[in-house]
Formats: sequence, structure tokens, C-alpha cells
Amino acid sequence: MPFGVDEAGKGPVFGSMFAAAVWAPTRDALPDGVADSKRLSPERRETLAETIRADDRIQVGVAEITTERIDAPDTDMNGLAVEAHASALEAAAEELASDLKHRGASEPPVAHCDACDTDADRFARRVADACALETTVEATHGADDDDPLVGAASIVAKVERDAHVAAIADEYGEIGSGYPSDPTTRAFLEEYVVRCGALPAFARASWSTCADVLADAEQTGLEQF
Repeated sequence: MPFGVDEAGKGPVFGSMFAAAVWAPTRDALPDGVADSKRLSPERRETLAETIRADDRIQVGVAEITTERIDAPDTDMNGLAVEAHASALEAAAEELASDLKHRGASEPPVAHCDACDTDADRFARRVADACALETTVEATHGADDDDPLVGAASIVAKVERDAHVAAIADEYGEIGSGYPSDPTTRAFLEEYVVRCGALPAFARASWSTCADVLADAEQTGLEQF
């Protein structure tokens, strides 16, 4: 039985990216209604994620890629997506390893990832190379729609990401979804920079959105003189 692996939060300008890996003895062990997280309401995602985590037959691993890591000059988002998938897979496999050994499993486990690269085969190779676990990795586009295990991983990752954004909003006020196209996110960022003269700590400073907002604020300040 393979692991399903997916990420949430690759594109936002605010906050961390998360990846999740889910293993189940059979796909029938997954709760009814598992699908690509984007097709589910927040409430339904939370219910499904809670059910998945509560089932002792199912193993879940989560990895967080922080804003600081995203902004590091030696990283890029494709490489960080590889790192996130590999780390989530290792986390899920840690609890499972002893059981596999006890049952005498001789073949390395298989991981099915939702490809975060235009070249799905390349993404699979990179995840396999980055993962400390001996595993066979396959990646396909749209796997979160096609494979319930990957769909389950997408749900867990999205719920982790949503909780992360909610925690930021509890401290800073309404920040929207964190995506550059969200008017609430953009308005918060612009207002914060004008008021504080700097980006909020949870913003991805390396994103062009942040650079644009900083440049606009600087220009507005110059025009006031």
C-alpha cells in the first residue's frame, strides 16, 4: 500500500508551506468523502482530517517549510516542495517502519505524490533522492483528484495551513487567505507597511508582491515631501 503525499501553501505571500503524507492499510480505511481539498468546504476538511488522524490504522506525517526557509537565498520553491514531500514522508514512515518490519515486508514502500513540477517524473526522482527512507516514488499531476490517499494528504496539509493562517490572524487581525490575488491580503500588507515601515514577520519577503508593496510605500513617502 503506498503513501499519498501532497502540499498546501506553495503560492501564498504569507506564512509557511505544509506537506502531509498519509498511509492506510487499504484505501477503504479512509473516511467517506475524501477528495482533493480544494473541492471541500473548510468545515468538511476539518472533519475529515480529524477522522483520519483519529484512526489508529492510518499513519500521518506533516512537514512545515517556514517563511524564513522560503526566503533563504539558496532555496527555490520547487526544491522546497521536494524537501517538504520528503520530510512528510519520513515523518509518516517513522511510526510505520516497525510494523512493516514486524510483518516481514521486504519491498520498499511506494509513495504517490501530487507533482509540484511541470515534469512529474523529475519531481518523483528528486523526492526519492531527498528522502532518507528507502522508497519508490511516483508523481502525477492531479493525483489529489485521482488517488484517495493523495486526496487525504491534501486535506491534512490544507487543514494544517489553514490553522497556521488562523493563528496569524488571531495575532494580527484579518489577513485574508495569504494569497497575492486576495484583496484582503493585499490591503493588509499595504496598510501594515505604511503603518510600520516594514513587512510583517510572516510575509515572504522574497516574493515580488512584497517588493512591489515596499516600493509603492517608499514612492508615496517621497511624494509627500
